[in-house]
Amino acid sequence: MIRFENVKKQYDDGFIALKNINLEIKKGELVTLIGPSGCGKTTTMRMVNRLTEPTSGKIYIDGQDISTIDPVELRRNIGYVIQQIGLFPHMTIAQNITLVPKLKKWKADMYEKRVDELLDLVGLDPSTFKHRYPSELSGGQQQRVGVIRALAAEPDIILMDEPFSALDPISREQLQDDIVKLQEEVQKTIVFVTHDMDEALKIANRIAIMKEGEIVQFDTPDKILRRPANEFVRGFIGENRLQQGNSLVPTAKDLMSSFVVTASPNRGLAEAFRLMKEKKVDSLMITDKKQVFLGIVTLKELEKQYDKEEWVLADITDENCATLTKDDDVTNVAEIFQNKDINVIPILEGDRLAGVITRSSLMRGLAEWEFHKQQ
Repeated sequence: MIRFENVKKQYDDGFIALKNINLEIKKGELVTLIGPSGCGKTTTMRMVNRLTEPTSGKIYIDGQDISTIDPVELRRNIGYVIQQIGLFPHMTIAQNITLVPKLKKWKADMYEKRVDELLDLVGLDPSTFKHRYPSELSGGQQQRVGVIRALAAEPDIILMDEPFSALDPISREQLQDDIVKLQEEVQKTIVFVTHDMDEALKIANRIAIMKEGEIVQFDTPDKILRRPANEFVRGFIGENRLQQGNSLVPTAKDLMSSFVVTASPNRGLAEAFRLMKEKKVDSLMITDKKQVFLGIVTLKELEKQYDKEEWVLADITDENCATLTKDDDVTNVAEIFQNKDINVIPILEGDRLAGVITRSSLMRGLAEWEFHKQQ
């Protein structure tokens, strides 16, 4: 599908960004490019749609040398998703999504139908969202629109340049799950630049690890974890991940759910009660605007203090609840759940909330981990 042959990029100041890259990406494959800053991953991706031109070498799409294709026409046939999302603020969500189909002279009934299909695909109700403006959506919702806008004109290739890196951990986890599910359904060829090794391992069919303008290993996540090519790759992956790849027990990351109901500490008790009823949960994770974890409010405590009309969630938040990190293993989880009053364990990434483990997600995660182990 996409083939690089001896591609080199040297700038006028003499800096060599890419050194004779040879790379082949198969049709329907999601490949991540990852490496330290300045390694050439974004330069490599930008060459696919000729935003950056090679100094020497050739790039082919379906056997055609892309230097022979008009760059404007080439870009209209390649989806592009960036970190800054890039939605036009003065356009509605529908207008943003239909931008390229209109440029390609699609009929109105075709692109209007496409808007509804794509919004449904990422769980955004068309009747609710298509007439809104970007400023009326959360960061995660905007990024979902950014992804489906890239799909709107049905391109075979999509380029994604660190699209989730500016989001909070929970939104990032949810969008990573979305892209995996989306790829299973639409089967596009996706080139995905990231600096996050966990993200690459989670979403990719194959990972290209780059260093100083060269690809040092290009393989499946499983093979990279089992057989790192050299010490640079080992160091870049990190010993913790390598140990997890060969771990005899699942970690909290394997067992957690990224579906979390959060609330501001300033929310009133009646509002919180309505939210818990609507979301069918018996605990709220209390976070600030930056998703920094502040504590838990349980339904039991909320019902106990409900008559305190002037109180807010901050007044009844349990700030000393048990928490874990993604790297804690199942024995730590089981130890906490020995307390029958605890039904949920917050999982933190630094001081931010990354997900939760419930008793049901623990059982589901153990079953999935055992299944994958036997494959």
